[in-house]
Amino acid sequence: MSETKIALVTGANKGIGYEIAAGLGALGYRVGVGARDEVRRETAVEKLRAAGVDAFGVPLDVTADLSVTDAAELVERRAGRLDVLVNNAGISGEMGPGWIQDPTALDLDLVRTVVETNVIGVIRVTNAMLPLLRRSTSPRIVNVSSSVASLTRQADPDIEIGPVMAAYSPSKSFLNAVTVQYARQLADTNILINAACPGLVATDFTGFQGPRTPEQGAATAIRLATLPDGGPTGSFFEDDGVIPW
Repeated sequence: MSETKIALVTGANKGIGYEIAAGLGALGYRVGVGARDEVRRETAVEKLRAAGVDAFGVPLDVTADLSVTDAAELVERRAGRLDVLVNNAGISGEMGPGWIQDPTALDLDLVRTVVETNVIGVIRVTNAMLPLLRRSTSPRIVNVSSSVASLTRQADPDIEIGPVMAAYSPSKSFLNAVTVQYARQLADTNILINAACPGLVATDFTGFQGPRTPEQGAATAIRLATLPDGGPTGSFFEDDGVIPW
């Protein structure tokens, strides 16, 4: 089996996910570009290859059982194992004026849709990829979260945390809680799993509003994906360090 480390990044055809894939590729990882859209996925793969990255496309819809199962089988055929899984794919859900999701008028179907992608999708992909991760000598899982998931910050009136987002923010709090449960369950293994906040990044996800570039947004996830053995697990990080839950 090749000694080249293998990574899979979900939602890697654009934005932060693409830059995570590019950053890991620049470090010598062979990178699976997970994405639903075939054209965008293959365009990203071609762009990465042109930059010298050993990349391959992985058709992947995190909300569909069969798609995730097929993706795991593809990674096994192409690489035989997985060293890094970055669960980056996520959605905000429809926003109202001022980029607000009003909890008093929230569409429950919207909540279900956001949780299906941001939480259940992560569980679905992680569990499908775990047998491949267990074949690695130093497996790492990174769940891309957000500082708006921090209940400590959300509840502090003296901290500016942005608009009310009653579907998106709780979905990321849920993701953080799930991350801790994985860390507890996997505590006796060599798998490290952490949550990463990219900050407010100018991508289509934010309407290209934000002070940070996608490359800057990818930095924490890349750092957590390449942690040394014995590194932290079950924690929540941004550029400046640990974020309070």
